[in-house]
Amino acid sequence: MGADGVRHPLFARFYTRVGGAMDEGGLEGHRAALLGALHGDVAEVGCGHGLNFQHYPRAVTSVTAVEPEPYLRRAARERAERVEAPITVVDGLADALPLADASVDAVVVTLVLCSVPDQARALREARRVLRPGGRLCFLEHVRAPTPGLRRVQRLLDATIGPRLLGGCHSGRDTLAAIASAGFTPGPVERFLFPAARTPVSFHVRGEARPS
Repeated sequence: MGADGVRHPLFARFYTRVGGAMDEGGLEGHRAALLGALHGDVAEVGCGHGLNFQHYPRAVTSVTAVEPEPYLRRAARERAERVEAPITVVDGLADALPLADASVDAVVVTLVLCSVPDQARALREARRVLRPGGRLCFLEHVRAPTPGLRRVQRLLDATIGPRLLGGCHSGRDTLAAIASAGFTPGPVERFLFPAARTPVSFHVRGEARPS
């Protein structure tokens, strides 16, 4: 089955409706902070319907935006036509990126590593396509810091979360996975979104470079 076999039609339609509300609630500022200093050639993995697109600066010369879900990919292509950044939206999977080795200056993942089937494989692919000195830029929700909330996350991940939310897992230790994949994380900002302490509120924003 090719990448086009990744279909989450109900979740895709749900996400296109709530994504804007999430940005208005404060996530847009984190997207802008994550992307504002990028330059050169960029790969965005799991671009969804393109909420990052308007935040790419003029120093970015190309963006290859990879999205396997057909409904989201169509919406992303429509959005790409309305922004200044030179964006090409393509079909593809995080663990088999349609990009050559050492071909981009940055790989962007936002709310993606929670849902990929295999974090290690996806991160190895990100490392493969990065040029020497390139960076992985990430904005992800992650494992809770307390045992009680981690138990709730494990329960959600074992039951309804992945089935109803496009494969999303709320309790992955994404920072540890990034380090295990051969990256050295830089400064990381931890924040709650939404502000209440729920199983899906714990987020990180930062970047990492291949070790």
